[in-house]
Amino acid sequence: MHLPQQRWQIFSPQTDLSIAIANATGLSPIIAQVLLNRGINTPETAKVFLDPELDNLPDPKQEFPDLIASIDRIEYAIKNGERITICGDYDVDGMTSTALLIRTLKLLGAIVEYEIPSRMTEGYGINMRIVRDCHERNGKLIITVDNGIAAYEAIALAESLNISVIVTDHHEVPEDSSKIPPATAILNPKYQVDPHSPYAAIAGVGVAYILALELSDRFGKRAELENPLLELFTLGTIADLASLTGINRRLVKKGLRLLSQSKVIGIIALINETGIAKDKQTGMKPEAIGFGLGPRINAIGRIGNPQVIIDLLTCEEMGQAIALAQECEATNKKRQDLCKEIEEQAIRYINQKRAEGFDITQERVLVIVDRDVQADLPMAKQTGWHHGVIGIVASRLVERYGAPVFIGSYEDSHDMEDKEKEVSQNQQESYNHQGDTVRFSVRGIPEFHVFHSLEYIAPIRNKGGGHKAAGGFTIPAQNMEKLRLGLREFVDRENILPSHIMPFIQVDVLAELSDVSMSLLQTCDRLQPCGLGNPDPVFYSQNVRVISQQTRGRDKVKHLSLELDTGNGKIKAIAWRWGEYCPIPNRVDIAYKLRANQWQDTTSVELEIVGLREVGIHEVDNGDNSQIETKQIPLLYKPAPIITKFPQWENLNEASRPLPRPLLLYGCDRPADKFQGDVDCDRPTRNKKYEAVVLWTLPPSFTHLQWLIATAKPDYIYLGSHIPSVPSIDQFRHQIQSLNLENIEKLNLLDISQQWWISPSAIVAALRELNYICDFPPTLPLDGELLRMQKWYGIAINKLAVILADQK
Repeated sequence: MHLPQQRWQIFSPQTDLSIAIANATGLSPIIAQVLLNRGINTPETAKVFLDPELDNLPDPKQEFPDLIASIDRIEYAIKNGERITICGDYDVDGMTSTALLIRTLKLLGAIVEYEIPSRMTEGYGINMRIVRDCHERNGKLIITVDNGIAAYEAIALAESLNISVIVTDHHEVPEDSSKIPPATAILNPKYQVDPHSPYAAIAGVGVAYILALELSDRFGKRAELENPLLELFTLGTIADLASLTGINRRLVKKGLRLLSQSKVIGIIALINETGIAKDKQTGMKPEAIGFGLGPRINAIGRIGNPQVIIDLLTCEEMGQAIALAQECEATNKKRQDLCKEIEEQAIRYINQKRAEGFDITQERVLVIVDRDVQADLPMAKQTGWHHGVIGIVASRLVERYGAPVFIGSYEDSHDMEDKEKEVSQNQQESYNHQGDTVRFSVRGIPEFHVFHSLEYIAPIRNKGGGHKAAGGFTIPAQNMEKLRLGLREFVDRENILPSHIMPFIQVDVLAELSDVSMSLLQTCDRLQPCGLGNPDPVFYSQNVRVISQQTRGRDKVKHLSLELDTGNGKIKAIAWRWGEYCPIPNRVDIAYKLRANQWQDTTSVELEIVGLREVGIHEVDNGDNSQIETKQIPLLYKPAPIITKFPQWENLNEASRPLPRPLLLYGCDRPADKFQGDVDCDRPTRNKKYEAVVLWTLPPSFTHLQWLIATAKPDYIYLGSHIPSVPSIDQFRHQIQSLNLENIEKLNLLDISQQWWISPSAIVAALRELNYICDFPPTLPLDGELLRMQKWYGIAINKLAVILADQK
């Protein structure tokens, strides 16, 4: 069984610095190297990283310009008995933020209620309906949590109705300042806050936490509220995958200790229900929240009623909390089943498309929609995908294929079965195709900025938003082809290359398996809390012998269980969701994290495999080329002369016959005898005037085209529809290596380019891969140049005319 291709990016070792940091902190050099990889590059910053309490934290009132105004407005509302409405969101960040503010405001004596928009019928964020309902109930103040920064229309309506709005959010601020909502106050770490502030990475629950803590100070209630608020902050921050840097790291480190001995009734019930109570003995880590509590809370927001979570996190009676925690558990099991079904359908669909010739590396974006999938898979269950879980499946597909994923579900999909009972087949057919909307969840890769992609397709979509790694939007079904075209244009603009489309593994440092021990794991724990922004250390070991291997797991999702030779014993390892690749080779390179395995009263260390590759495969270039031997190769490359006569362009298959003569026939695999009379082939005769040039195919580069037009000076160019084939990377590398490069005095780029019908820039990119220094403008990596050449061969005739006209 072949192992899947992965991109391993391995940090360059910095031996001297790692030893200095190790000496200053008591860490081992190998773990000090991990700190260097995280940008912690001095002994002083390392000490603060390990003990964040050493750092002086700035006053949030100095960091958030609208914080004091927010506190003043809320204080006024509480003291004057005004009704306050919290507008939350249905994800874990929004729900924990809502619960946090409810607990705070109730304790401070406020009249408080909350609204969470329907995921299915309304989508994300404050809306007109919520504002109007608030007005009807005589509400005077709305506080948004985890939303609002892009809700101009709804907030403008509120202000027109004399309802004050305080926006607390952490999402991207609209680039157009006229789209920033006219709120009474805006608290957002991305709005008027120094990007280097320790508060810059907080999630929505972090903004709500700061507001609640400062408000409790104003009322003299900080001592009562501080710990429960910190627990909710920690829960929301980890479960929402916020970056564990800056103030997040400092507070989460404290909050995890509180969660181990939680005093919040709902959290106690949820911990007991999920089975992670045992983690309280060894110390709660973010993964216990991320894989234990977070999914149960998120499941409710995705496919259940968010009120369950709000009630759970604000209730004071254990019996009620246990019942609500059990509902969370049951809903999460349903969510798991939905995800499994959708993922299986998506993988079958992609496999089928690949068998038909679909190449993910050339497309560079996966766009998958439920109705398309089920139409192509007749045996698949013909029910639409639930909007609430497609984002989870998108993340899994990114892990599997290493491509940005846009996964969509028709807005009416989840209730199609009910509608089918009410309408005839013909009516249903009309219903399916008129005015439909598709809702998308998006997940990206490091090179693909999701928020920027959504901005790029804004003219063809409806509501949407997100950040660098994830987002969502809706789009009219009639614009699906425009979506695919727009995304192709975006990946071209952003220079997303075929080599980027494979699972990406960032690896910290080389380790010998014989050095893996409980002591090393305990040293790793000093870097906790780990998560986004501060990932768990990833080690790699080379040429590891596999002693035994087997698959584990029920149903179709299989995991790979391994026993590996350490050189002085053996160690267990698990590779989640890798069961389909069993058996793997007997010797492999492995990338892994360390995990504690508890069995009865014994704790041992085991490996969690995150990457496997065949022995001898090189990692992605990490930018350190200091030890690579380079060679010089002289190039002959004459720039094209100035074009003095610009021809008219026509498609060959639309041109009237006979074509004017004299005629020059040029192109890859051009026919030998298709055109008779005064016809020359391939190269124009010097000083001969040509009436026309027939381009059977485009030349291998724009420079060749310039040479051709400048020399032949035709009145007309007739462009054929034939497209030259582009070799694969491996084929072209073999072609380059077939040259006797060591004995070539000077390489004529234009000549060899035309012989091979490969662009000069692709040839130079291949030479640079082989560490040749070439006096030539910068090029893309080889796969990027081959992709650029493929697009050049398919360029539209009107664009060619425009490009040439720009040369005048």
